[in-house]
Amino acid sequence: MKNTPAGWPRISVSIFYDDALRALDWLCAAFGFEVRLKVLMDDGRVAHSELVYGDGVIMVGQAGKTTQYGRSTRSPQSLAGANTQGIMVYVDDVDAHCARARAAGAKIDHEPCVHDYGAEYWADRSYGALDLEQHQWWFTQRLRSPTD
Repeated sequence: MKNTPAGWPRISVSIFYDDALRALDWLCAAFGFEVRLKVLMDDGRVAHSELVYGDGVIMVGQAGKTTQYGRSTRSPQSLAGANTQGIMVYVDDVDAHCARARAAGAKIDHEPCVHDYGAEYWADRSYGALDLEQHQWWFTQRLRSPTD
């Protein structure tokens, strides 16, 4: 496999919000993302944006617009909360991260707990949260790897 372009992981995702501009600020405050790029349309809405967390990149876009590929985009909020995807992010301290998210208004729908898949696999401590437009997020801290 060839190397990816500088600053880009092998896989990144796009998520869409009814109010993408508000979501960018909220995701940074609640989950600790940093804005790498924010391109606004003439009307002030988000045309394209990139958030980073460590070496991960998440693109946040404005829901409801039609993409360059002819598909319209929706936020779970506009679909009665239907889950459109789940995103998992590794963090260093899942309990501190959960406290920060909760303080910023994230709905914690799965409290932090350990998921141990056995000595030949791994153990993680994770929590689940819904953001301000009901996207599902999982934040995970590795406790044990198979080689430990």
